[in-house]
Amino acid sequence: MRKKAHIVSRVIPGSIGEELEIAPGDRLLSIDNTEIEDIFDYQFMIQDAYVELLLEKPDGEQWLLEVEKEYEEDLGLEFENGLMDEYRHCCNKCVFCFIDQMPPGMRETLYFKDDDSRLSFLQGNYVTLTNMSEHDIDRICRYRLSPINISFHTMNPELRCKMLNNRFAGEALRKVDRLMEADIHMNGQIVLCKGLNDGDELEYSIRELTKYIPNLESVSVVPVGLTKYREGLYPLEPFGREEAIRVIDFIERVQRECFARHGIHFVHASDEWYILAGRDMPEAERYDGYLQLENGVGMLRLLTDEFEEEMEKRTKSNVSANGCTDRGPEGELAIATGKLAYPYIQRMAKRMTKVWPGLHIRVYPITNFFFGEMITVSGLITGQDLLAQLKDKPLGSRLLLPENILRSGEAVFLDDMRLPELEKALQVPINIVKSSGKDFVDSVFASCNSSCR
Repeated sequence: MRKKAHIVSRVIPGSIGEELEIAPGDRLLSIDNTEIEDIFDYQFMIQDAYVELLLEKPDGEQWLLEVEKEYEEDLGLEFENGLMDEYRHCCNKCVFCFIDQMPPGMRETLYFKDDDSRLSFLQGNYVTLTNMSEHDIDRICRYRLSPINISFHTMNPELRCKMLNNRFAGEALRKVDRLMEADIHMNGQIVLCKGLNDGDELEYSIRELTKYIPNLESVSVVPVGLTKYREGLYPLEPFGREEAIRVIDFIERVQRECFARHGIHFVHASDEWYILAGRDMPEAERYDGYLQLENGVGMLRLLTDEFEEEMEKRTKSNVSANGCTDRGPEGELAIATGKLAYPYIQRMAKRMTKVWPGLHIRVYPITNFFFGEMITVSGLITGQDLLAQLKDKPLGSRLLLPENILRSGEAVFLDDMRLPELEKALQVPINIVKSSGKDFVDSVFASCNSSCR
């Protein structure tokens, strides 16, 4: 039987791999006569001071390389598949799944549902545990893969089977006990669905999850995202203001109890709840180090705090981006963002224009017609919505867009419109702004003509 092979895509210059004359296109067959299942096997097995590599050259010739090195020294090899294995497809059909609410005709990768515990460790993805075998649990414990991010949704086994449309979803919760026993750290999330896992069910779930403290470090509660493409799917409704207030009140009550008992706030409401309820965001200390930023928990608090800190530095020293003391940035520019963050971005823009009168900023909230108006986050704005809503607007000398609006690492929007295409259509240069408040201020400075001479 042919060994599983992993194709080398890059050899880092000056590395052990280069010294051994390993080259892109070579196939790694085994280490110490053991087949490599994935990246975790590879990283674990190359730690020793002496390893034996079996490689196959493109012409079929096999090399057995004996490697003597420092303990934990890397070989300097990268592979075509970063995971060194196939990604595992989700076996659930959750009633709230966002991918099932995607419109047809988008690129194929956007329809892939992963549920892979390895990606939880590598990329922070959340897993339901239904795809996790005993072998997977053993490897997590052996390699000390931590933290593992888990989509709980509910601690009621029967309800979990219903919500995930998987008859094994309830008993999969027992795997949390195995992780707990092995001292693996975890984070959790609950996607809250009106009439299913809210109210008494939410209270029950949170009370059950507090039993896993301190290994379970945090749990986020986020409202279900609903697009306009829900025909034939489970009927779900959006939450209203009064329901958001009840969710927040319950979570803040549990936070006080958990902080008094464990020194952490543990459960966190996403930013959307506070905006829906019309309440101010919690102070920074309540987020316990922002463990759930990727779930939209504390993003706006962190953004505004970083912004104020940078503004204080700038106004205190009256220093522009290129280090000169002057009147500050001058010029006109525009910013586009999602409706969720709009009030905060608008407030930040007004603060800057008040400090520097030569600066004029227009902030445009973009309605998500592509997915539906209930989707308000900037990360799901498409190029076509930007074009349609900005084409007749005054944009000044430059347009600023948040970094999460683009496909990671590429100048492409979710609908495959490319950034240069939008620039050409709007006839304005576009700057991409990273996520911090400092980046926001820096980008405004860099995008304007400073009066510094």
